Amino acid sequence: MSKPLMNKRLIGAAIPVGSLRSKNGMGVGEFADLVQFALLCKKMRIRIIQILPVNDTGYESSPYSSLTAFGLHPLYLRIEDLDEFKDTADPIKKRLKDARNKFDTAVRFSHYNILKEKLEICREIFNANKVSIIKSADSGQLSAWIKDNSWVKEYAVYRRLKEANEEKSWKDWKEYKNAASSDIDKLWKDKSLQEEHLFWTWLQQALDIQFGNAAKAVAAAGIILKGDLPILMNEDSCDVWAHPELFIQELSAGAPPDMYSPAGQNWGFPIYNWEAQEKDNFAWWKLRLKVAEKYYKAYRIDHVLGFFRIWASSRNDYSSALGRFVPYTPVKGGDLKRLGFDKDRVRWLTRPHIPTGEIWDALKRNWGSTYKEEEIAEAAEKIFTKALDRVNNEELWLYKKKIKGEKDIDALGLHPASCDFLYYKWHDRTFLKYEKGCYIPVWYFRESTGYKSLSYEEKNNLEALLEKRRLRSEKIWAEQGKKLLSVLVESTSMLACAEDLGAVPACVPKILSRLKILGLRVVRWHRDWGGDGQPYVPFEDYPSLSVCTPAVHDSSTVREWWEIEADQQQFAGFIGVPSLPKKYNPGTAKIILSKAVSARSRFRVFQIQDLLHLSNNWYAKDPAQERVNVPGTTNDFNWTYRLPATMEEIIKDKELISSIRELSKIRPRKGKG
Repeated sequence: MSKPLMNKRLIGAAIPVGSLRSKNGMGVGEFADLVQFALLCKKMRIRIIQILPVNDTGYESSPYSSLTAFGLHPLYLRIEDLDEFKDTADPIKKRLKDARNKFDTAVRFSHYNILKEKLEICREIFNANKVSIIKSADSGQLSAWIKDNSWVKEYAVYRRLKEANEEKSWKDWKEYKNAASSDIDKLWKDKSLQEEHLFWTWLQQALDIQFGNAAKAVAAAGIILKGDLPILMNEDSCDVWAHPELFIQELSAGAPPDMYSPAGQNWGFPIYNWEAQEKDNFAWWKLRLKVAEKYYKAYRIDHVLGFFRIWASSRNDYSSALGRFVPYTPVKGGDLKRLGFDKDRVRWLTRPHIPTGEIWDALKRNWGSTYKEEEIAEAAEKIFTKALDRVNNEELWLYKKKIKGEKDIDALGLHPASCDFLYYKWHDRTFLKYEKGCYIPVWYFRESTGYKSLSYEEKNNLEALLEKRRLRSEKIWAEQGKKLLSVLVESTSMLACAEDLGAVPACVPKILSRLKILGLRVVRWHRDWGGDGQPYVPFEDYPSLSVCTPAVHDSSTVREWWEIEADQQQFAGFIGVPSLPKKYNPGTAKIILSKAVSARSRFRVFQIQDLLHLSNNWYAKDPAQERVNVPGTTNDFNWTYRLPATMEEIIKDKELISSIRELSKIRPRKGKG
């Protein structure tokens, strides 16, 4: 891929690999399908193909819950393209044909069932050819591949152990829960386990070849293949298991509370031990980039804010309402003492205090007339005895010291209504004391009982102190972000694009710009949130070092947004088309996408669903069915979107091809430089 192309204003299509649909598929998109999709994109004058992460996630459908930072997902393997397939017995070929007939008519793909079927067929092929595969691993092509991809040894050992333990997390294994590198090496060399290890290794070699060939074909079509590099790793992953020193597993990464998630988001992923990673000059990250560079010319850094500071919660909590930014300059005990807070008042600010009457009121309010007075009294008594300790002889209660988080409250076996109240009050504190003498304000500290009880002067003095700590923390975030992102930028020729959504510190856009990393601008969220009426930012004011998109995989499509979520009058006025139809149709799509294309952003990337809406032929009956993911939900729907037709059918849609080609002709609006 020529460097000049990377510097041009380009239009892109975002599509998960599993969503690709062709006549050769087995109910799910495969790496080989990227070749045909590139030809379709070339015809539509689309110059970027952006995909979601493609690392092995096992039977978990979310591409952001990877079992490995390096291994590819067997789900995307094309079995017919295996070298061993041409000599495969007829019963196996028939099984593959039957599987295709079974799965290919589904509107959304079945991640679990298709993966299970693929792995079983692959095992049959492996077993039929294991003599030659073992020989190749000893002194042939597979041996050379293993030498060039040494990470596969840990991966293969981990995958075998995970399968032997019924796919349980490594934390629940009976053996090798805490495996040293010597243990992993010993298991890899164990001849009695060789076949099992080679099965996973052979699969990874085949996936590498197929994805590599597809990536070359995309590049040959003059198209940039843009990957997605999640910053975090699943707790249940080969990397955390084999390299625990690189992670802080006691904390769980997530996002702070916002209007969409009042209790924040707790992703369950461990955070990084950056000090430990720096000791070997970030070798693990550099290897991730080296592996990714085999396929991609550009990559999306998921949750780039995590390189500056990460929102981390206790493993004792389900939510992240009591999370904190790491790193952060804490308030010390001496700071509070100088503000006039003695030990009792510090306790008042850091530990929830619950009046007796509030417990009764909450139970009566939550239970209403459904329960009798004696039943409510019994529930209250259980709260008093199991969860709380009285403060002296006052009608005031503290949580028992054995309760460390929401999970401990859950374990008490109380009525759900009682638990909900105790969860709510657990968050009612001004400061989180995370270690002796160190305090951090909770996200909603101004709404806490403790803060509201302070005098006007005390609030002002406390706010001034917190502002000093925030400014000091900003400097630390800037230094850390610059250092870590510089490692990424300097370690690869791939163009870096950042997902910088959320509570963004002031230092982030400055450092991204300095390092020439493209930020992300989602049209519906790119607004002056502090301005009167929260106006949309004009497209001519989008920075050139950015990726503009009207929708992402975690949001509704433009169609669903327009029909259900948008303030149509405000947005129509913003784009200067007050008569925009309320019902979404190709005409509406053309106007909205055309406006987005006019943004000054270097890349303008659209979900494939939003592009397909430029033609009447590809509208689902229910727009909600066209989503990729609904955050905060876990089900068989998420991450299983498929194209509404095969690419062979879509390429025949002349109206669609023409409309998308027209988008490429739109010039950017003139902005501020």
